[in-house]
Amino acid sequence: MDLDALDRAIVNRLQVGFPLAPNPFDIVANDLGCTAPALISRLQRLVATGAATRFGPFFDAEAMGGAFCLCAMSIPADQFDAVAQTVNARPEVAHNYERDHELNMWFVLATESPNDIDEIADAIQDETGLAVFRFPKLEEYFIGFKVTA
Repeated sequence: MDLDALDRAIVNRLQVGFPLAPNPFDIVANDLGCTAPALISRLQRLVATGAATRFGPFFDAEAMGGAFCLCAMSIPADQFDAVAQTVNARPEVAHNYERDHELNMWFVLATESPNDIDEIADAIQDETGLAVFRFPKLEEYFIGFKVTA
């Protein structure tokens, strides 16, 4: 998809924060020189076309008493799409990536409690018949990742 100047401005603007206000879309739209309905429409299009994977808040599950865990699976190529659909159907799966490696699917589980990590990973194993390898976080680093559109 080709992004025009406003699309790029939207992507760049929304990576640095979203106002906590009664009318946040009005504030951002004003910053960008468009209307709130135009901003919302463009956001929906960016997500629908895959130019953006999602638009929404990031919640720190650990700060709220929950947990995160990086997980990986080794999936036969002919089963990859079906397993990906099963994994991605879980609301606890924060995001999922295919990799060119023996462990070819990587995803993050975000759960309400630390005890839920094993329960959800075990359920995915039971549903797919494939092992879910767990890589719990030992230390956290904040790198402030931002992409310029």
